[in-house]
Amino acid sequence: MNTKRNVYLNMKPLDEALKIFFDHFPATGSMAAEWVSPPDAVGRVLAEPVFATVSSPNFHAAAMDGVAVKAVDTFGASQTRPKELAVGTQAKFLNTGHVMPEGTDAVIMIENIQTIGEDRIRIEAPAFPWQHVRKMGEDIVATELLYPRGHVVTPYCIGALIAGGVYQVPVRRKPRVLILPTGSELVDWRVTDPKDLKPGQVLESNAFVLERMIQACGAEAIRHDRVIDDLDLIRRTVADAVAGDVDMVMTIGGSSAGSKDYALPMLKDLGEMLVHGVTIMPGKPVILGDIQGKPFFGIPGYPVSAIIICEQFVQPLIKRMIGVADDPRPTVAVVPTRKIASKLGVEEFLRVKLGQVGENIVATPLPRGAGTITSITEADGIIRIPRQSEGIKDNDPVVAELIKPLSAIKNTIVIVGSHDNTLDVLADQLRAGDAALTLSSSHVGSMGGLMAVKRGVCHLAGAHLLDTETGLYNLAYIRRYLPDTPVRLVNLVMRDQGLIIPKGNPKGIQGIEDLGRDDITFINRQGGSGTRILLDYRLGQIGLSPENINGYSDEEFTHMNVAVAVLSGSADAGLGIYAAAKALDLDFIPVVTEQYDLVIPQAYLESRNIQTLLATIQTPVFKKRVEALGGYSMEKTGTVTTP
Repeated sequence: MNTKRNVYLNMKPLDEALKIFFDHFPATGSMAAEWVSPPDAVGRVLAEPVFATVSSPNFHAAAMDGVAVKAVDTFGASQTRPKELAVGTQAKFLNTGHVMPEGTDAVIMIENIQTIGEDRIRIEAPAFPWQHVRKMGEDIVATELLYPRGHVVTPYCIGALIAGGVYQVPVRRKPRVLILPTGSELVDWRVTDPKDLKPGQVLESNAFVLERMIQACGAEAIRHDRVIDDLDLIRRTVADAVAGDVDMVMTIGGSSAGSKDYALPMLKDLGEMLVHGVTIMPGKPVILGDIQGKPFFGIPGYPVSAIIICEQFVQPLIKRMIGVADDPRPTVAVVPTRKIASKLGVEEFLRVKLGQVGENIVATPLPRGAGTITSITEADGIIRIPRQSEGIKDNDPVVAELIKPLSAIKNTIVIVGSHDNTLDVLADQLRAGDAALTLSSSHVGSMGGLMAVKRGVCHLAGAHLLDTETGLYNLAYIRRYLPDTPVRLVNLVMRDQGLIIPKGNPKGIQGIEDLGRDDITFINRQGGSGTRILLDYRLGQIGLSPENINGYSDEEFTHMNVAVAVLSGSADAGLGIYAAAKALDLDFIPVVTEQYDLVIPQAYLESRNIQTLLATIQTPVFKKRVEALGGYSMEKTGTVTTP
């Protein structure tokens, strides 16, 4: 029998142990994809970006019960001069959700209709085009990004996925984790009457706790029955598991320096030890290793130690493997109710109860034993006492990590301004490189983006504002509207802007001058957008008045919505980017190649998030994906200009 005791040599501080372990297993997003239905994807992590295959709705639909009409047929109706319409020709009854009959573009609610006989109705107010109509693509536009890779699917997402025509979803496979409790003293609580417990026997609970913790962070736990203190038996069990389909192995117990602690000799027989002993309390005797390329954890047997080690090492690795952020717990400043001594050289995870007293949140320490499970179940927070400290003074404010409640801390880059399809690619590519980083874009037009920068409500803005006097983009507008805000211009793309028209160009549109034809209906971008400014400039060049363009006052906020308006037939043309036309298989008449820049306040330029973004747009994979969209040139991407 092996009675040799293990000796802790070269115990590592927590941060050093984490670096050693994660440098050895750089596992970000390493799990392969598998395909499941939308309902089965809830709680799973997307392995690839998901794009809609159909628009929702995929037809113009009535938004109210009533009658469908052609708005122009109702013009002039009033209470003093009501108008009658013929049922079946001028007015067609329909219910909410019904397809709009051909030739109609508005719905009058049923309560605003007076029935006159069987074939006529009377109205006392006119309808306006698209009144009470859900236009095609109002919710989802075919080919648009629904969710980027790394997105965790929620129950709400099911509706969007199915509505967008996505019936199979690519999710990262769950890592399989073997949990092996060891110790001759352990007994199975499921078949043991507590009254029959003998001295020295311990109800095995750690494996069940760790099983749920592992499942909660996205892995599959395989809980093995307990194995007695026998080195050969433990070694054979672990070797068989590693040879199988598990992705990592955890043994519980036997990681310390006792004569029957077999985790370390087993590891040395089968693999490589990376760390034995970390200067934290609870959790000091942890073992970290590698067995045939698979992570191994020797988890201490005390319950709180097992939980702390799982939180600090196991869960972060699992999250890296499936590509989700290991968000830190939220923190709050607290005032201890008494002086708290701590051992120098060891980082202590002190469990505390918290309460609001006056203007302060006070912290009361709970029992500190590693075997006291209630010290973690009753805790509201954890104070981490640094290993260089001998404790905390009373009434000396410190920071506590919150356990109840726990909310995610989001790391988001906010971009406001002009819409561009490359922003979807950028959002996904950022998540591919950093699961914690999110790009949130709001499409309010180029001028709206500059105003957002001026108010300090975004990290950057997207803009393509043409100075008609110089032919340069954005510089004149920044100098005019942001004179007191130091910014840098970073080129994202050069892009082709032009007329988006139906496939085959059925009306023979040749250029912007044709927008004045009576048989052409136009869909415009919102005022203040760079596209609108470009249109108005070109109209002025050719002497075409906006008043002579059917639909000039009808506005959309993105290029994709302009494209879907053309696709749906509600417009014959719209000014937008080639990528939007290509995405929906529409034709395109080039007008200009324009410069789309990111306007970044100097205050954020050197921040980690913005530097990550700037590095991402320079990567070959991002450029390749953007070029695949069509209509983009990347030769100036990343070029920095000081206005």
